[in-house]
Amino acid sequence: MGRRSALLRSAGGVACALALSASLASSSGASEARLHVEGSSCDWARATSLASCGGMAALVKAAKAEGRLNAIALPPDWANYGTLMSEFEKKYGIKIDDANPEGSSQEEIDAVIHEKGTGSEPDVVDVGPSFALEGQQQGLWAPYKVAEWKEIAPNEKASNGSWYFDYGGYISIGYDASSVKPAPTSFKSLENPAYKGEIALNGNPTEAGAAFAAVYAAALANGGSFNDIQPGIAFFKKLAKEGNFISAQSDATTIASGQVKIAIDWDYLNAGYSAPLKAKGIDWKVIVPSDAHYAAFYCQAISRFAPDPAAARLWEEFLYSNEGQNGWLEGFARPVLLSSMVKAGTVDEHAYAALPPVSGTPQFPTQAQLTKAQAVLVKDWPSVG
Repeated sequence: MGRRSALLRSAGGVACALALSASLASSSGASEARLHVEGSSCDWARATSLASCGGMAALVKAAKAEGRLNAIALPPDWANYGTLMSEFEKKYGIKIDDANPEGSSQEEIDAVIHEKGTGSEPDVVDVGPSFALEGQQQGLWAPYKVAEWKEIAPNEKASNGSWYFDYGGYISIGYDASSVKPAPTSFKSLENPAYKGEIALNGNPTEAGAAFAAVYAAALANGGSFNDIQPGIAFFKKLAKEGNFISAQSDATTIASGQVKIAIDWDYLNAGYSAPLKAKGIDWKVIVPSDAHYAAFYCQAISRFAPDPAAARLWEEFLYSNEGQNGWLEGFARPVLLSSMVKAGTVDEHAYAALPPVSGTPQFPTQAQLTKAQAVLVKDWPSVG
């Protein structure tokens, strides 16, 4: 399972991982790695902010001395990560090794634990919120507050700097405007018999985060709540019975082939299909359904045992700079600092205008609500057929 599973899976294996945390906590890991900055000894593995070790110039100098960054599970075509990694390498002359590009959040945590001390351990991770919390509970993350820390809302970060939201999006409806008539506008509209054999999800909701989120969004649109995902399951069961919902997985290939005409997926993935599909003669449009606004974000964290602690911190500073935040925006993802950038006038207006429009402030389910919803889905989704 790849990144699409990361926002679905709860903190599975916590008990086992907590058993390992004691031994991890006793290890000094990369904290023994010290770099000399302007004649003074500075331990970047312990730095909790730029001010801890002399500011941005000192960080850049130390990171360049390390010369590399170990990343993990960053698909180049996901939220513009390919461009972001290339720009970072070009700007600082630091090589990025992106291990297991299609890996999941659990695989990222596993790598932090099992590759500790090998030199190939991830310096940084990009994981779903439940995994960010799991890693914090295990003591895997190095607290670090980026320069823009105050612009990240309290409910979008760990108060000690262990992790923080980076980018996210809304569940959306993508459709082939040249053949799908009338254009869908909401979950309710998907019940139209005209859409027979056209609607698909990005994977199985019991395994894939995007598909799970689609069912949760459908629940919100049909009288459910974060405490009750059952109406979402009933909605897709009805669509399947009527023949509108099909078992094919929506992706660039199934859409291009015409197998999938309507895809319910994250807006940054649906929107990212538009340009390549246009080259194939498909007019792919994307809307956020009017009757359900379901959003989710990924999280950044630095490994406490990072072999390249300065490069890890420089990567985070890069991602939360205007350049990095606009980079995600260019990939149709909504960066966590979007609101403050709009107010400051530093947002890429062209990329911002390309986002599917949405109103209101997103709300997020708690971990307890997610766990309950997942259990219900695993039990009842097979009845959808």
